[in-house]
Amino acid sequence: MIELPEQFVETMRRELGCETGEALCRALDEAPTISLRINTRKTTSEPYAGERIPWSRDGRYLSQRPEFTLDPSLHAGAYYVQEPSSQFVGHILSSEPLQGACVLDMCAAPGGKTTIYSTLVGDDGLVVANEINRTRSLALADNVRRWGLGNVLVTNNEPRHVAAFEEWFDVVAVDAPCSGEGMFRKTDEARTEWTPRAAETCAARQREILAEAWRTLRPGGILLYSTCTFNRTEDEDVVAWAQSQWHDMLEPMSDIECPDAWGIDRSRIGAFQTFRFMPHSARGEGFFAAAARKKGDRSEAVHRARPKSRRRIFAPADKRTAEELQRWVAEPDAMTFRTVGDTLYGYRTSYIADIAALSETLSAVYSGVAMGQMFKQRLRPDHALALYVGLNSDALPRVEVDRATALDYLRRRDIAAGIFEEGFNAVTYDGLAIGFVKRIGSRCNNLYPKDLRILKT
Repeated sequence: MIELPEQFVETMRRELGCETGEALCRALDEAPTISLRINTRKTTSEPYAGERIPWSRDGRYLSQRPEFTLDPSLHAGAYYVQEPSSQFVGHILSSEPLQGACVLDMCAAPGGKTTIYSTLVGDDGLVVANEINRTRSLALADNVRRWGLGNVLVTNNEPRHVAAFEEWFDVVAVDAPCSGEGMFRKTDEARTEWTPRAAETCAARQREILAEAWRTLRPGGILLYSTCTFNRTEDEDVVAWAQSQWHDMLEPMSDIECPDAWGIDRSRIGAFQTFRFMPHSARGEGFFAAAARKKGDRSEAVHRARPKSRRRIFAPADKRTAEELQRWVAEPDAMTFRTVGDTLYGYRTSYIADIAALSETLSAVYSGVAMGQMFKQRLRPDHALALYVGLNSDALPRVEVDRATALDYLRRRDIAAGIFEEGFNAVTYDGLAIGFVKRIGSRCNNLYPKDLRILKT
């Protein structure tokens, strides 16, 4: 690994003091922490033996990095490979009544934090995961599908466009684009791309995003700001700016548990509680988070203005189609089905009105669960439906395969037809669905998406 940028080292010595700054820089030349977070909506088993991350109920430290790409359970959405520090956002919100809540993840790709929020809000909650970069928004959608909760809308918009939905969200999270100093021990690119001016440039953008995010937050809601960098310019200074802007509209959250043994530097800036992760003291990568509450009574903020729709993209499924779709889901009475283009989607009825308002105003990439397409009054299921936690296990045969067969399937190779029944089958590994196949007589069609196939041998 290349050396740390000299001016970064000097800045850390100046801001943290010589001893702490040098300890941080030494730690940045050590191996990064390996960890994951289990999707308990899909499995209760431990994919790998590991020590629990103290601030993350479902997070685990691993002693070495497995071949994640060659683990079918990863592709089934049984866990998300996520570094420990970033899992702390779930701890910040753990005491909040978020079941059924509406959360905005303003800068969401690649999706690790989105999946945390998706789990916290439950089946009847909604997460709007926005990403300004189109390519990254598609990767975000892939991770959302794999997590499989069906309660996320992925959008691809400038923050100012999302801000048209004023006072819509119970939690607004801004994991801001930053200079990425917290990634210095993970990639050489983070070191080579860093410049002394990066912090000021990023901070200006961070303030712009926060200003737009603030508009979308309901009274009584939580504003959560985070970065993966160390410098004060992008961390404490941006939070101090937010405090100065909205000081009369902010109040502290209840005290967030953070024992000294965790090694996290904790402080306060006005109403904000702040948390700084340094790899020489906390077991994780560099990370900064701050949270405060917008004053007001959340229970009274129920009438949200809906911007005028720019287009109509949803069409209700006809009665016969809806009946066919209902047999594929475990809770049909809680679901509503819509047609978007030539694809059918399923949504919890509790948030379908919000999904429609958002999708018909913003640039939507993916939402709910893609059910598939109809042929001769029968559903040809989409891959996303296999990964959905609400899939009805009795809708079609489920065929358990061994690891070698699972990997052949995930590489989109030919699979022997003999173990499958005629028609559509769910392919499962360790009890988890990884996709669909269709047996037609003596041959078997591998329906795993081409763009997701494993290329690694």
